[in-house]
Amino acid sequence: MTSHQSTQTMKPATAAKKLGVYLEATPAEFQEGVVSRTELNNLQADPPEWLRELRRNGPHPRPVIAAKLGISISGLARGGITDALTTEQIEALKKEEPEWLQKERATQADVRKEAARIKEKNAQRAEQPESRRS
Repeated sequence: MTSHQSTQTMKPATAAKKLGVYLEATPAEFQEGVVSRTELNNLQADPPEWLRELRRNGPHPRPVIAAKLGISISGLARGGITDALTTEQIEALKKEEPEWLQKERATQADVRKEAARIKEKNAQRAEQPESRRS
């Protein structure tokens, strides 16, 4: 029995998502081709200049924008941010700190607190049966 291993490939949109970059800002050859798992690993391990530049200055996709602002992707939409933003635009938003951003950051903080509370509660529940056996 011979092992036949085919090369895993992905669409450029999937590769861009995994790399954390905005697809439309990538070079044409990246957008038009397919990316193998090996190529993706090489891009992550030793990013070319275009990838370093995109990660540094953008434009950034919504998940990256949300993370940099400390809010959810839904919060971005509620704030009216639907397009990619550059690092400079994100920094300007942080300095300006509009009311919607303040609200979304507070909402995100509440969500994190609640998640931590639930995690703690579940951890306590998981410990209870063990302590009863002793």
